[in-house]
Amino acid sequence: MTKNGRAHAAALRDGRELYIYGHRVPDVTSHPAFTNTVASAAALYDFQCAPANLSKMTFQTETGHRVNRCWQLPKSYAELVERRQALEAWAEIHFGFLGRSPDHVASSLCGMYMGMDEFEAYNKLRAAALRDYYHYARDNDLYLTYVIVTPQADRAKGPSEQDDAFLNVRVCDEDAEGITVRGSKMLGTSAILANEILVASLQPLKEGEEPHALSFAVPLNMKGLKILSRKSYEHDAQSVFDNPLSSRFDENDAIIYFDDVKVPWERVFVDRDIAMCAKQFHATPAHVFQNYQSQIRLMVKMRFLAAIGYRIAEVNGVIGLPQVRDTLGQLAAEVASVEAMVMGMEAKGQQRGPYYVPDRHLLYTAQVLTQQLYPKVINTLRDLAGGGMIMLPSNINDFRSPELAKLSLVAQRSPALSPIDRVKFFKLAWDAVGSEFASRHTQYEMFYAGASFVTRGNSFRTYDWNKAADLLGQLWAGYDLDTEIDNFVVRGTDATGTGG
Repeated sequence: MTKNGRAHAAALRDGRELYIYGHRVPDVTSHPAFTNTVASAAALYDFQCAPANLSKMTFQTETGHRVNRCWQLPKSYAELVERRQALEAWAEIHFGFLGRSPDHVASSLCGMYMGMDEFEAYNKLRAAALRDYYHYARDNDLYLTYVIVTPQADRAKGPSEQDDAFLNVRVCDEDAEGITVRGSKMLGTSAILANEILVASLQPLKEGEEPHALSFAVPLNMKGLKILSRKSYEHDAQSVFDNPLSSRFDENDAIIYFDDVKVPWERVFVDRDIAMCAKQFHATPAHVFQNYQSQIRLMVKMRFLAAIGYRIAEVNGVIGLPQVRDTLGQLAAEVASVEAMVMGMEAKGQQRGPYYVPDRHLLYTAQVLTQQLYPKVINTLRDLAGGGMIMLPSNINDFRSPELAKLSLVAQRSPALSPIDRVKFFKLAWDAVGSEFASRHTQYEMFYAGASFVTRGNSFRTYDWNKAADLLGQLWAGYDLDTEIDNFVVRGTDATGTGG
């Protein structure tokens, strides 16, 4: 049976140790800080179960399970596009605002599985663990998240040099059953929504940091695992009318603390090996596949933001002004460039064994450019809106009294919308552009792929400099000084440049 929303919500009532505002949350599905976002996540699974969507959104595995296409391992360009169309349809449900929806870490795990040869060369037992876990997560259509970043602390020092030896997750014990880990990881985005968590290190490690060089997966209700939530924008939202995005799509972020968590060997994929810790992402398609999913989601989100920009111009009655159309034309080109890069990395993809994977360099190109592009688009929407997103009624209570409602709507006139619909639209626009929720998203889109020097480094590392150099070399080899001097004389120009 294909996983639906009710099944996913029920699975989150698992006794996980989640804390917010100084209290432990007994049930994430009913707590006011999380309940609407849980419902939004559940809606993804309901969408895939709808008879009209079943073929597009899911596929049948060799074990007979019908699961989301995020678990599909494409073997051709056509299959990669088919998979992307399913991910795109999912992103349209949350308008691109669930940055770590279920298809993100699933894509990472798929990429690791496609690079199974790297794991086999490293350790056959760890490879078997990864293979079995992929099939388990796939066949149960699990919602996975991950923590792959070290808490910042003193960023000039590595994990082994911090004042607290257990600041970053590390092995503190092992026996025949598995390893025991202690320490923290960030950013646990969507941990409140997920079933299990993948723990690894994306940041480079050096000699002496082997205890931190791990990769494993555990359920989020594992004994000793603690989820420490940031403040909830959903909890602070006045209403869906006042905050239509933050009230329903706040995926949340959390510190994940491992208080002597016992991880069985069958869930350990890399065990204290610095080289393999890096290879699991960069020598396999994992890093490409997970970030390709992010660009698909961002493509949808950019379309949504473009629609807000165009609607602002309509609502303000300036859509016909040449300078506004110029701004919207620039916005359209920037938004479409994300789509072009997604299509390009698919078309330029390559086979890796039996699998077809997106082009690595075009992916990193997209990351470099979209880190700069997202805040630029946000500022474009701010410029178009002016004060329209600020001077709004305080919240829906201003409309409870007919007399106050009438006064509140006096200044809310538009050639395109009724006063109440103008308020509704600009409340939405502010939640996407200027609210605390929106500010978190700007920060997220600028840094989820790493600092800008990291993404530019990936672009430098993966660009085909030899191909570019060959082109330069063709011109370089086509002339030389001696030949040019001879030709210069033959053409009848003397050394003075005055002619013969």
